[in-house]
This record gives sequence, structure tokens and C-alpha cells, in this order.
Amino acid sequence: MRIEIQDLHVETAGRPIIKGFNLTVNQGEVHALMGPNGSGKSSLAHTIMGHPRYKVTKGDILLDGESILELPPDKRARKGVFLALQYPYEVSGVTITNFLRTAYNMIKYDGQKEKQPPTSYLEFRRLLKEKLKELNMDEAFAERYLNEGFSGGEKKKCEILQLAVLRPKIAILDETDSGLDVDALKIVAQGINLLIGPDMGVLLITHYHRILNYIKPRFVHVMLDGRIVKSDGEELAHLLEERGYDWAKKQSEQQT
Repeated sequence: MRIEIQDLHVETAGRPIIKGFNLTVNQGEVHALMGPNGSGKSSLAHTIMGHPRYKVTKGDILLDGESILELPPDKRARKGVFLALQYPYEVSGVTITNFLRTAYNMIKYDGQKEKQPPTSYLEFRRLLKEKLKELNMDEAFAERYLNEGFSGGEKKKCEILQLAVLRPKIAILDETDSGLDVDALKIVAQGINLLIGPDMGVLLITHYHRILNYIKPRFVHVMLDGRIVKSDGEELAHLLEERGYDWAKKQSEQQT
């Protein structure tokens, strides 16, 4: 599978925020999208998943050549697109286990539960136990209410657990490193590295270079003012760390 974002223009509350964005991510590839605050990175992520706050005014988003612009978020998820949120929501009264089992069944059976029985609780518990072990997480973690009272690191670990269970084809990780100390960042990055493989394409959105010390992208893109202004390999992230986004902006201005 591949996701293609073609000449995308997006506005929110009447204000343009994405201004001609182009990118293709294939399964098995890891792309890093870097940019300063306000460049449109998170807005792009929410637009891909169909958040109603963001209105596409031009361009398209294609999955294997088919537009998903008219699909609601749940349909996009069933097609294999996943978004790990920068600020995950707290849901009191719903355990991680029940939340994940519901999501797993909806995606696995594409909402057609009447045609085949959903995964049983015991069967799902076995799957979840395997994933918790794979990520070196305590089984008791899955019995807590979804993100309620979680630290920043625990919320991000919960997002990675969702990624492990749901196994999307295209994963968008929106500033997964945000708010994490070094130890928590290493743990989260280790979990992501365990899941990266030929069946999953990853768009890793980040403001800082530090997560790229642990997750090695094949492609790095710089986003400024709603569009990509520069793309290269992993070395581009090191240049940004040394020279800053002002350097990338000047490079873009010289090219235009």
C-alpha cells in the first residue's frame, strides 16, 4: 500500500494552513517530517485522518490510487491508516483492553460482525498479552482506563501498544517524542523500532532531531509554511540540528 498526498491545500476556520503539500509514503518506508511549530505538521496529520475541523480546498489524498477524502475517519482506519496523537485523550471508565478489542474487531472485520463472529475476549487477551510482552510492558497496564492519570510517557506507550495490536499499513506518528524525557523517549523509540517492517509505512512527525537518534528514517522532509521545502536522507536531520530551520528557509528562498 502507498499513501499519496497530491498538491494538498487545507484551511481551518477560514485560514489556509496547508499550501500545496506533496508526499508519497510506501509500505516499508520510514519518512520523517520535520518543521517548526506552526508549520502545519499536526494539521496535516489530522487532515489525513479526516478531522472535520480541516477543510481540503484543493488536491487529494490517495490510498493505492483511490481518494479517501470523502471517507470518515473510521473508514480510513479500516483501510489501514493509523494516527498516533500528539495529545491523546483520556477516557474514563473504558479500559485499554476493551478499547483495543473494539477497535481490533471493527478493523479486522470491517464492521461486518454479523457475517462472522468477532474475536472473543479470551482470544484477544492472548493476542494482547503477546504484544505487551513484545513491547516489554506490564500486563496490568492494559487494565487501566484509557490514558486516565497517565504520564506523558505512559500515554505515548499506550499509542505504541495500539500500533502493535492494530498493525496498520500506514502509521502517522504525530510528535511521539513530545513531552518525553530521555528514558521515556528511548522506551517509546524501541517499541516503534520493533514494529517497523516491510508491511508498515511510517510518517514520523517531529519538531526535534533527538528521536531520530533512535529511529532511522530513509527520507527526511522539512515542512515550512504548509508545504515541503526540502527533502533528503537522514543527513538532512543532522544539518537541521546544526543549522536550524532558518537555514532551511533561506535555502528554500534561494531556490525560488
